[in-house]
Amino acid sequence: MKNNQTAFLCSKCSSKAPIDTLEPTCHCGGLWKLDYTPPKFSDSLIDKNCWNIFRYRAFMPLEGETWQDISLGEGMTPIIPLEENLLLKMDYFMPTLSFKDRGAAVMMAHIKNMGVTSVVQDSSGNAGNSVAAYGAKAGIDCEIFVPEGTSPKKINMIQSHGARIHIIPGSRDDCANACRSKVWEEKKYYASHVYNPFFYEGTKTYLYETYEQLGRIPEEIFIPLGNGTLFIGIVKALEEFLESGIIGKMPKLIAVQSENCAPIYEAAITANKEIASITPTPTLAEGIAVGVPMRGEEILSAIYRHQTQVITAPEPRILEARTALAEKGIYVEHTTAATYAAYLRYTETNGPLKDCLLPMCGAGLKSD
Repeated sequence: MKNNQTAFLCSKCSSKAPIDTLEPTCHCGGLWKLDYTPPKFSDSLIDKNCWNIFRYRAFMPLEGETWQDISLGEGMTPIIPLEENLLLKMDYFMPTLSFKDRGAAVMMAHIKNMGVTSVVQDSSGNAGNSVAAYGAKAGIDCEIFVPEGTSPKKINMIQSHGARIHIIPGSRDDCANACRSKVWEEKKYYASHVYNPFFYEGTKTYLYETYEQLGRIPEEIFIPLGNGTLFIGIVKALEEFLESGIIGKMPKLIAVQSENCAPIYEAAITANKEIASITPTPTLAEGIAVGVPMRGEEILSAIYRHQTQVITAPEPRILEARTALAEKGIYVEHTTAATYAAYLRYTETNGPLKDCLLPMCGAGLKSD
């Protein structure tokens, strides 16, 4: 098998487990990371005849060929200039209209290869929609938990793929707790975009594509930050690029939280190694409204390791930013608009950036 040395490694006690374990965490409660080192980056290892993210499968710890039956054509999203020195990567040009398809495609290919036939997952909407879609393609039964207040459009999309949905009263964190209770009590497989490290093997393709498309990595990269699915993937890709020698230094990373739900921002401004305890208040940026990110310490470690700046999106300017993008032909959901709102305030305060990349993570119809 391709990567028979790959294992899960506990982020707390460093215990190892096979990658086909059904356990969502280590026995000590620590979340799994992948004990895997990809080959050094080489253009020759990209499968140029494959028109989806699996063109980069040589750099992923996937076993078997189930990916061929899973892909819905995700990835290969264009990069466009919005204004001088600002590029947008149009990741809402995806099968389920969000960047989460990157992670879901790889994770579900791995789960299908394991022979798992039924999964549960919790989400603010986009990841649940992705898992439901790829579960439908894979013939895997899905139950998706979402918090009350989730966009009805996202709920409709999840149900359209045949997934059973549970709408949980309370916050995004209450929703996650309800789902995890089902995992522990009923021994369900947890297809979590937070817990399952194969998800990040998919989200790292965001930068693999960027490098292939531009022949470089932009100097500044804005990243929306809730549970960290895109942030962790981007950091993984950049560290792999540094190891390969195709970039000489890290770009400037700027992580964006909602000002109404900013546990990582609050920790980072005091250089704390543990996430801050906060009480979230309602925000339009539902996709990053995570009060207790399960990989918070891992995210903070990466933030300090690479001198990442953490900022917040101004809530009153989210709709203004969404309108500004729409007036240029780009119709995004509120969470994506929050990233642009943060960018606008950042440049107003600090001056223009030299060479900046923003992700357009979700389509506007999802949050209407």
